[in-house]
Amino acid sequence: MMPNLFSSFDPVTIYSLSLNWSSSMILFFLIPLLYWTSPSRWISTWLTITLLIHKEFKVLIKTPIYLGSTLIFYNLMIYILFNNFMGLFPYVFTNTSHLNFTLYMSLPFWLSFMLFGWIKNTTHMLAHLVPQGAPNPLMPFLVVIETISNLIRPGTLAIRLTANMIAGHLLITLLSNSSSKIELVLISLMIIPQIALLILESAVAMIQSYVFSILMTLYSEEIN
Repeated sequence: MMPNLFSSFDPVTIYSLSLNWSSSMILFFLIPLLYWTSPSRWISTWLTITLLIHKEFKVLIKTPIYLGSTLIFYNLMIYILFNNFMGLFPYVFTNTSHLNFTLYMSLPFWLSFMLFGWIKNTTHMLAHLVPQGAPNPLMPFLVVIETISNLIRPGTLAIRLTANMIAGHLLITLLSNSSSKIELVLISLMIIPQIALLILESAVAMIQSYVFSILMTLYSEEIN
């Protein structure tokens, strides 16, 4: 029984060390060495997935010279997806349930987009602050609203991913903790909702990684 419901999201659990963050690096150890050296079915599978996701992102990027940037967003999506799935395994720390992990992914991307846009396309960025066809009296208010919406983008991205991962994990933790206090017959009945929750969390892990990378792609397109 956990002393605190939120203790499963505590990164400091092993001799007062933050070793749980190391689970985000397991991906690089799981990839076989042959993946980098010779063609194989593993490579063919990843290439197929890469092309499918590239076609999905390519629709959002209208500038032809920036089509190669889909590889960045693809890798970001795979990395978030892996960390989301790792949190579904028992005794594995969920990195994406912490703001200091998700914010470190969203903030650098957003800063790079803003710096690139304001340095290279200053006129376009200024024009983007006022929607086309807006009445003149409302323009100062629209500029303030658009500025605030741009500033909170990295925070909303990080909070969206963190909140979705925490919500499902808390439901699974509640069901798991309550099963130790009920009879054996009722435990067998709780297996069905737990399996349903795991399936739901698997879907949420895929959807949130996709949403995060898609929104990043949209933000990058706005500066061109």
